[in-house]
Amino acid sequence: MRKSGILLPIASLPSNYGIGCFSKEAYEFVDRLEEAGQTYWQILPMGPTGYGDSPYQSFSTFAGNPYFIDPEDLVKRGYLTKKQCEAYDFGDNENYIDYEKVYLSRFRLLREAYENSNIAKDKGFQKFIRENAFWLDDYALYMAVKESFDGVCWVEWDEDIKLREEEAMKKYRAQYAKEVEFYQFQQYLFQVQWEKLKTYANKKGIKIIGDIPIYVAFDSSDAWANPELFQFDEDCNPVAVAGCPPDAFAVTGQLWGNPLYRWEYHKQTGYEWWMKRLASCYEKYDVVRIDHFRGFDEYYAIPFGEPTAEVGSWEPGPGIDIFRVMKEKLGEKEVIAEDLGFLTDSVIELVKQSGYPGMKILQFAFDSREESDYLPHNYTQNCVVYTGTHDNDTIVGWYESVQEADKEFCNRYVNLAGSKEPHWEIIRAAMASVAQLAVIPMQDYLGLGSEARINIPSTLGDNWKWRMSKGDFTKELAKRVKDMTKLYSRL
Repeated sequence: MRKSGILLPIASLPSNYGIGCFSKEAYEFVDRLEEAGQTYWQILPMGPTGYGDSPYQSFSTFAGNPYFIDPEDLVKRGYLTKKQCEAYDFGDNENYIDYEKVYLSRFRLLREAYENSNIAKDKGFQKFIRENAFWLDDYALYMAVKESFDGVCWVEWDEDIKLREEEAMKKYRAQYAKEVEFYQFQQYLFQVQWEKLKTYANKKGIKIIGDIPIYVAFDSSDAWANPELFQFDEDCNPVAVAGCPPDAFAVTGQLWGNPLYRWEYHKQTGYEWWMKRLASCYEKYDVVRIDHFRGFDEYYAIPFGEPTAEVGSWEPGPGIDIFRVMKEKLGEKEVIAEDLGFLTDSVIELVKQSGYPGMKILQFAFDSREESDYLPHNYTQNCVVYTGTHDNDTIVGWYESVQEADKEFCNRYVNLAGSKEPHWEIIRAAMASVAQLAVIPMQDYLGLGSEARINIPSTLGDNWKWRMSKGDFTKELAKRVKDMTKLYSRL
């Protein structure tokens, strides 16, 4: 079955609260997706973000981002008044997230809601903390203790709590019981609101594509609570960290800094932690895009302390074994394998063995110097085509800045001669392809330029900020999207 969908992160939705959230605008977006004949809504990871605001560097792989909690729902619950919500400054630019203002306002507002909630007596809350204890206990304590140490990473905490000594754990749990409950409260609200939105989308025939980063952040409850899973020394410092070697896009490579897994240990446990992680994803999403799929075949290890990714080595990952176990434990699940970048024969073989569809990015197709696997005539049906992802420029921005020879090749291939809307013709090329699924970023349907780019890899400062304006996704645009979707049998 040929299908299509739209890529738009939760944070990029319009709302009255400085950042996209599970508010009425999210439900309106689902309504528009239905009107536009779409079957999928792809989002980015939804974990709580820290320094740099990247959803790929989260304080927990299991937790949800408190920024996405809809304050208007808390008014309906009687936890807040409308006046309390309006008393805070969430920023005044509807197209860009002011993370500092959101951080300073959102937690204060949530704390007010918590103080008014009497949540400990809520049976739904009690059930939630019981069912999610395996990650929630550690996460809530992690955040409370982190706050008491002025926000520094766990590796800089006092030795006893850093190493989770029994007496220290008891002491901090007792001392920060109220704070722990506050973080549990946030996660409960997140889950209740997200489940409601996802159910609404599913009833409208829209499936959610979620995103699982292969790695977790070093500054996370995952790393603190489970040091045995990672390549740490006896003082819990990383021996080596994750990244990518130098290439045409990054001269000194990409130093991500995430801790690397002890894959032998994971294998001995039957990948128990990974199975819990994946099961948690499938409770949140219908389809999971597994980021950096190559890392399961081979991963790039950079010795800890290296200033760049220039020094490193390729080490073997778990290969097909982890996906065999996944199928045994979780059954057949829908997966998209993020197989971008330089692919060795062994990675190509791993994707083939898994049976998962890989990704095709049209922006990578138009290299005038060589034939590309990303050109639509080279696709097989078992793939997902994108005009671009969150790491690419928008199609308009790309088209305006691409080298002349590549632009000329694109013009000839897509037949853009005289086109006033080249972005629509490039979208058409994706929709017309044999790929079983076509996913188009919302910015490309809106015809926006580089100002709407979400992320420039290996940079800090202006990423993850773009938001769609209220009223941008009009009924007229939905009709145009639907017409093209119908034309290429993706309804």
